[in-house]
Amino acid sequence: MRNNSFFKIILIAITVIFFTSCDKDFNSIGGDLIGNEHFGLESKSFDVISYNQKIGPVQSNNLPVNALGVYDNSVFGTTEASFATQVVLAAVNPTIGVEPVIDNVVLSVPYFSHKTSTDATSGDSVYVLDSIFGNPNGKIKLSVYENGYFMRDLDPLTGFLEKQKYYTNQGSEFDGLRVSQRLNDSIEAPSQNEQFVFDAKEFKDSLMVDGVKSLVHKAPEMRLFLNKGYFKTRIIDAAASGKLITNDIFKDYFRGLYFKVEKSGSNPAVLALMDFTKGTITINYKENLVTTVDGVSTTTRVSKSIVLNLTGNTVSLLSNTDAPDYATATNPNVIDTIAGDNKLYLKGGEGSMAVLDLFDKTDNISYDANGNIKGSNNIPDQLDELRRKDPVTGKKTLINEANLVFHVDEATMGTNKIPSRVYLYDLTNNNLVVDYLYDGTTGATAKNGMLIYSGLLNATKTDDKTYKIRITNHIRSLINNADSTNVKLGVVITEDIKNIAMNKLRLPLPEATTLTKAPQASVMSPLGVVLYGGTTNVPDDKKLKLEIYYTKPN
Repeated sequence: MRNNSFFKIILIAITVIFFTSCDKDFNSIGGDLIGNEHFGLESKSFDVISYNQKIGPVQSNNLPVNALGVYDNSVFGTTEASFATQVVLAAVNPTIGVEPVIDNVVLSVPYFSHKTSTDATSGDSVYVLDSIFGNPNGKIKLSVYENGYFMRDLDPLTGFLEKQKYYTNQGSEFDGLRVSQRLNDSIEAPSQNEQFVFDAKEFKDSLMVDGVKSLVHKAPEMRLFLNKGYFKTRIIDAAASGKLITNDIFKDYFRGLYFKVEKSGSNPAVLALMDFTKGTITINYKENLVTTVDGVSTTTRVSKSIVLNLTGNTVSLLSNTDAPDYATATNPNVIDTIAGDNKLYLKGGEGSMAVLDLFDKTDNISYDANGNIKGSNNIPDQLDELRRKDPVTGKKTLINEANLVFHVDEATMGTNKIPSRVYLYDLTNNNLVVDYLYDGTTGATAKNGMLIYSGLLNATKTDDKTYKIRITNHIRSLINNADSTNVKLGVVITEDIKNIAMNKLRLPLPEATTLTKAPQASVMSPLGVVLYGGTTNVPDDKKLKLEIYYTKPN
């Protein structure tokens, strides 16, 4: 009856607190209740063997969002994020009239932003850009080219049975095949190219609506004016030769855009996450319209447009310059897979992750020349001890809650931005842990939700920021099912907690042949964080631990 009462109280407490504060870390609720002696619970902390693992070049085509820009991080180094995309005709086989002359060619890609205020008189709004990393006033050198690399849909090496994959380290291949002329070539507006900025101001466009000129307010977006002569030759004039009849023909003829990013001199750098699938190229032009009335012909100039959508195959192209300490920590010759690493470096993109071994593993025990065990974190029979049945009752220990608690190394991180969330998964099988599946939180979004499983940053203590991940059901399965495999676990940065897709590495890494994939949501993120590991060199109050709350059988 004691156990039934416990679970009823837990359920009531969870329900009340969940509906009063969705943003609160759900796991802390269980921790508070478990600390009450009246429930007859016990707790124990287990050391966790944890070490670094470099991810390397990883599949990055057709991501939900893509990074563009330069991100400087004093801990991890510099990332330059370029991008390539196919484009398609919004309406195929357009009819081009007589003597077309282009007025302008406008590339538009909306930013992630939110409105903070609107003037009731003018209708002008103030916006703040979201998903901006680095200096918000930073600048980058942005060059937009026609892409010369044909991005296939299907992979010929698989007999065209699988989708073609493209990877983060293919930047040199795309750069080598770009068409030489820069399309955003305005000399008068360096903010369009040499000193490009992600500007938060809204646009006010004068448009004809139902025959009346109206002022239309638009949220902030990337807006570039591209070379008119180039698009006159490549698009308008190409209609006569049948290059615009279908999108299959068009994509082979005009292979899309390549956004090349570099540092802008000594200017501070900046990077943004963007959804390019919402982008367009609008070719505005005028042509002659001839009308005949009573045998009299009249020629007038009419305005028309051709719209190209930035959809089709895409690829995020990343170039990293690693900071010295980060490069050393993730060097395979330095990583300690036996005793673990003191610091764990998690970085998104073509970055790094942490590998966890829960409990002791005999294959993790090694011996020195004198036959003494190396790796003091190996505590014999931890899992077997939990699996043993009580000799009197014949029952196993009841696991009420189990959490992994990671502490941020704030001294190392300094003023660098700390990611809002980390994600833990079954590394051995490239799969979810069962607690992710059992999280019944409703209304989950990319940034929050999954409050029981969690992984959210807890920054309530200014000197001890932590991530907590609930793995209660994972531990229960290990204890209750003797044939359950104690798999390796992986921990990465995540940009979207709902995204559980796995992307392939370009080549399995020789120092860890079991690592063949990485979570897609980690590839999307430019951020990184340094966590304390679980070694004896880490202060006990900062050490990575597995905390288990349990009830002994009675």
